[in-house]
Amino acid sequence: MFVFVVLIALLFAFYLFYKTKYIRSNRLVEKKWLSAKSNIALGLFVCMFGINHLIFISESTTAYIVATIFTIYGALFSWIGFKKYKHYLPFAIEEAKELDTQK
Repeated sequence: MFVFVVLIALLFAFYLFYKTKYIRSNRLVEKKWLSAKSNIALGLFVCMFGINHLIFISESTTAYIVATIFTIYGALFSWIGFKKYKHYLPFAIEEAKELDTQK
């Protein structure tokens, strides 16, 4: 149980970290790339939260249903974020190289 709590806290910290970097970034493609990374962290956070409730806390049928929805939604959200991450990564690298050569 302690492992899930640590993972949940760590994933939420990563989400806040990437959202802060997103707000502070001036590059357009890098913002989209950072947004994808924060989507992955948020999706894994919600997924781990749902798994934690499924394994350790659920006592009623309603709690099982809500925890299952959280798990599925979090996994779907992180999968979409990962696809966005893979899509924007080459563009972010190219944008960073272009800005470095301009300086």
